[in-house]
Order: sequence, then C-alpha cells, then structure tokens
Amino acid sequence: MWQGNRVTDWTTEATDLIERGVAVARDRTVVPARIATRAVVYGLLAGLIALPALVMLLVGAFRGLVLLYGGRDWAAYLTLGGIFIIGGLFSWSRRNP
Repeated sequence: MWQGNRVTDWTTEATDLIERGVAVARDRTVVPARIATRAVVYGLLAGLIALPALVMLLVGAFRGLVLLYGGRDWAAYLTLGGIFIIGGLFSWSRRNP
C-alpha cells in the first residue's frame, strides 16, 4: 500500500540534511574568512592613517627644533638623528636572535 507521507518525509529529511551540510561548510569557511578579511582591512586602514600622521609629526618636530635652535638646521638633524640612533640601539639590544 502506498503511503503519501513517506515521500514527503524523505524529501524533507534530504533537504534538511543538505541545509545542515551547507551551514556547516559555511561556518567553517566563510566565518573565519570574514574575520581575517576584517583584520586585513582594518590593519591597512590603520596603516594608511598612521603612516602619514607619523611623517607629519616628524616634519613638525624637525620644524619645531629648527625654530627652537634659531635656524640652525644641523642641530635639529643632530637631535632627531640622536633620538633615532638611541631608539635603534635600544631596539637592537631587545632583539631575540
């Protein structure tokens, strides 16, 4: 005897199984990719904002030192160069070979 409910149950179960498989695949691939994509995008955005800000800060510091030293730009170069050398020596001493 034919049971009409069995056919619809089978198709419903198959559809639910496919939907679960797609959901698991999406959770394992798309969700980590979204997190990585956000990290890359926000990192690039932060870098594109921070780099020009750092350059402008250094130019402003140099200009301020030139004004402070009364137009002697060699003293401003010497001061900023000394700061960078001290920072580099500190970083070099903290490295892990």
